[in-house]
Amino acid sequence: MATDPVLRQGPDSTDLVLRAGPTGPVWNALTLAGPALLVPLALGGPTLVVAFWMALAGARASTVFVVVGVIVGLEYLIGWPVLALSRARDILRVEFTPAGVPASLRLVRATGPDAWLPVQALRQVRLTHKVVEPYEGDHKPAVSTLTLELALQGTRERLTLPFGGDPQRLTAALKALLGPAEVMVVLRTERSTRDRPQPNSGWNSGGSASVGSGSG
Repeated sequence: MATDPVLRQGPDSTDLVLRAGPTGPVWNALTLAGPALLVPLALGGPTLVVAFWMALAGARASTVFVVVGVIVGLEYLIGWPVLALSRARDILRVEFTPAGVPASLRLVRATGPDAWLPVQALRQVRLTHKVVEPYEGDHKPAVSTLTLELALQGTRERLTLPFGGDPQRLTAALKALLGPAEVMVVLRTERSTRDRPQPNSGWNSGGSASVGSGSG
């Protein structure tokens, strides 16, 4: 479950919360039990082809139903762990400790926390706030997202989340937290306008204009 990124200070740490929810491999697998049902639906075409050819070959309806059920079950059982593995590295929050002037940090992922690192391992935090605004006469609301990039020990962690908060306030809070460790926090704002759909076309895409601004 996604949430607006927010800094929460506790007695022992300050957490940059990116997604809500418990952590752990078991919990990660359980939360994807429902979404895994979409895997057989996505593969419904090939399954129906198998059922069609079996029917043409003269197989009895009961046999076709059994075979289709087995295929659907296998698709679900294979798709569930694949989804769990794909989500395993998702970052839920970043923990900084101690709470006031942090000396260490760790990434907490869907399957649990990484090892603690010195806060100096974090070279830069880059925030990109993107807003796609409606064109004149468009009744759909604007879409706002925030991309967070962490330059960490030669690697770069990146994730994009829906965002309805104040990016400047979040940036200021991160600067106040990480300033003593000389970690650079950068905010960039990009605005665009949703394309007006063309006549006789059901396609609607992208952005027609963009303005970028940044603060360091």
